Amino acid sequence: MIEAVNGVTVYSGGSWLPNRDVLIDEGAITAIEPGGAGRSVAEQIDGTGAYLIPGFVNTHTHLQQSLMRGIAEGAPLLEWLLAVGAESVAITPERAYTATVAAALEALRSGTTALVEHMWPHPSTEVHDAVLRGLRDTGIRAVLGRGIADRPDPTRRWGFEPRLLQPLGEVLEHIEHMVKDTAGSRISIGLAVPNPRSVTPAGMAAIGEFARQRDLTVSIHLLETRTDDLMCREHAGMGAVDYLDSHDFLWDRLLAVHCVELDDAGRQTLAERGVAVSYNPVSNMRLGSGVAPVPDWLASGLAVGLGVDGAASNDTQDMLETLRAGAYVQRAVRRRADLLGFGAMLDMAAGGANSALGLAPSAGGIAVGDRADLTLIRFDRDFATLPVRDPGAALLTTGTSRIVDTVVVDGEVVLRDGRSTRIDEQELIRALSALNPS
Repeated sequence: MIEAVNGVTVYSGGSWLPNRDVLIDEGAITAIEPGGAGRSVAEQIDGTGAYLIPGFVNTHTHLQQSLMRGIAEGAPLLEWLLAVGAESVAITPERAYTATVAAALEALRSGTTALVEHMWPHPSTEVHDAVLRGLRDTGIRAVLGRGIADRPDPTRRWGFEPRLLQPLGEVLEHIEHMVKDTAGSRISIGLAVPNPRSVTPAGMAAIGEFARQRDLTVSIHLLETRTDDLMCREHAGMGAVDYLDSHDFLWDRLLAVHCVELDDAGRQTLAERGVAVSYNPVSNMRLGSGVAPVPDWLASGLAVGLGVDGAASNDTQDMLETLRAGAYVQRAVRRRADLLGFGAMLDMAAGGANSALGLAPSAGGIAVGDRADLTLIRFDRDFATLPVRDPGAALLTTGTSRIVDTVVVDGEVVLRDGRSTRIDEQELIRALSALNPS
């Protein structure tokens, strides 16, 4: 476990503080002090010439999709979902483990220290065990959303893939087991609802009661396109937000994913209920879903986190790429270059939706009392980022995974010199290469 990062430039309190020593005890930051005190600690990182920021929290991904890169490229959302669904039906524990390790390690290499995994419903406990093992092996922090739905429909328009469903009681019993199995670890368990169309009113009641009693996060895709609204109006006589709200399915541990088509009334409802939103700009661009109105969300007081989404719709797990794209697309749509600068984007990426995830708040950078989930940046790892006029501007406009030198999770170095300290990367490459289509 690391006890100090010495002589580093720290982003804290909304400013860059040069030559600081960041002290760590039992995985928590205990002090940020002027450097050069000559402290002697057993485990330390030399931060000379480097920059320290809080690790990113990726608020939405699908780990298994790291084996589906490029799938159904150019297809509309429903067609894309059917292609991904067919691959999901065929997943095995071995493939699930390899996919999880590959996606989590790629996330770590871009400075992500925590992720929200939105699993699709799947009846195999072995697949879920494999995902848990992969997360543990990489050392990343995670909220693992176990997939749950109760309305079958092979078309995916008013329901979910029947081959992946099982009785709600069995799913909730399995989730209870997973909660006990991960207690006290870096992994917490949540519930992952595919979308409003996939759950019945009875299902929402059961899921909501279960999650509230245990204070668990529930993640749900919402209004990624107009399909949610159209189908809810056709089958339930009201829009998607009203459908969820009428069944008491909006509360402060709900994470609504995408919300590209969220209107003013829906935005106000989500804000009043304390719902957090995951903004997934690269995925939304790739699938032609549109551009989420993030400045309006923030002005309404919505909690907004930044998500990469699965590698079938991104097609990477690179949070630095998403950080830049998330700012740039908003500037392009609104024709304003002053929108969403480094400070605003870092707050979004490091803690914007933490309220819904059971994670401590994070704003303005690193602070005493935070968990030691940290990313050490060295711009001299990539000449294309030099010279550095302003570290924040450089991170936002030029940052890639090449400049991520060291990543610390809970005080443990899980990435050093850009490489995993836990995973044999050459063995991972061999495992992934063996899965290439013939």
